[in-house]
Amino acid sequence: MKPDLFEAPDYYNLDDLLSEEHKLVRDAARQWVKRDISPIIEEYAQKAEFPEQIIGGLAEIGAFGPYIPEEYGGAGLDQISYGLIMQEIERGDSGVRSTASVQSSLVMFPIFAYGTEEQRKKYLPKLATGEWMGCFGLTEPNHGSNPGGMETKFKDAGDHYVLNGAKLWISNSPFADVAVVWAKNEEGRIHGLIVERGMEGFSTPETHNKWSLRASATGELIFDNVKVPKENLLPGKNGLGAPLGCLDSARYGIAWGAIGAAMDCYDTALRYAKERLQFGKPIAAFQLQQKKLAEMITEITKAQLLAFRLGQLKNEGKATTAQISMAKRNNVEMAIKIAREARQMLGGMGITGEYSIMRHMMNLESVITYEGTHDIHLLITGADITGIQAFK
Repeated sequence: MKPDLFEAPDYYNLDDLLSEEHKLVRDAARQWVKRDISPIIEEYAQKAEFPEQIIGGLAEIGAFGPYIPEEYGGAGLDQISYGLIMQEIERGDSGVRSTASVQSSLVMFPIFAYGTEEQRKKYLPKLATGEWMGCFGLTEPNHGSNPGGMETKFKDAGDHYVLNGAKLWISNSPFADVAVVWAKNEEGRIHGLIVERGMEGFSTPETHNKWSLRASATGELIFDNVKVPKENLLPGKNGLGAPLGCLDSARYGIAWGAIGAAMDCYDTALRYAKERLQFGKPIAAFQLQQKKLAEMITEITKAQLLAFRLGQLKNEGKATTAQISMAKRNNVEMAIKIAREARQMLGGMGITGEYSIMRHMMNLESVITYEGTHDIHLLITGADITGIQAFK
């Protein structure tokens, strides 16, 4: 594995807009990625295996619930700090960022925002340290972009609920200790339930043969008459808006994370273009290669500004679902285009594991689809500006 020589581009001096705390948090995550992720990630991606030994390191850099208050084990950081951590982790690998994203925004956030005080105290501290890992059960085999059509159901059985159904494409499910599961009650209303590993009838088969997010563990959640204690219901919010609120937080993290993947591809392509000699000079001297690099840094800079402003709005409690959708869609599309251009600049070397670009490109094919597909996010913006929903 080549040494990690990554240097983050900052063409518009965005560091000047960051607080000292922001920079300390980001730099700690950056150094951790260089030390603990870069040397091993290609091997684990080739093996299609999640490196579980990194969980403790993710916890140490505050990647699990960074914006959760300290009294519950979180770091009590702001939303820009959360974004910067996701950016740095995804610079290492989108699959590793997915692990942290799910733990923070899809497991810890709903327990914090919708749970009881007893639930917060029981689950959040252990999730923050990585002692317990979590997953989020919304997507089903027959219901992806239309989660409101879910078929997973639970019924009241006196002193407990009985849960039946299945979820698919669930990050972290093969090793998760806790699952935040969304299911319909007997009246058809969506509620969140905390399901723990070991409950009879609950299984988490792993999904194999992926060409994308290979260093991330993906699986299913199967519920066969699972008895869930009534105290495991999240009482603070119900209806489809409850899981979608969690997705807002996760999509916000993706908007930052995709910038990290793009930065890594750009930095790799720039470094390679300066070193690779053809026709007696570095390929960076040719106009078409300069065009590619100039367009890359332009798009990265635009995405950085979009994410930073969105972070300010999140800190103020003003960020809308539609604004988050725009940033997720734009920044992931930006990253995947840069990955493809960077791969071409490296020629045949671009497909090898000696460089990170092809891995990023394959990962981003998942990122552009999960947590709201590229097209659905476009229609969310369309609905917001016209007042007319095109997908119902």
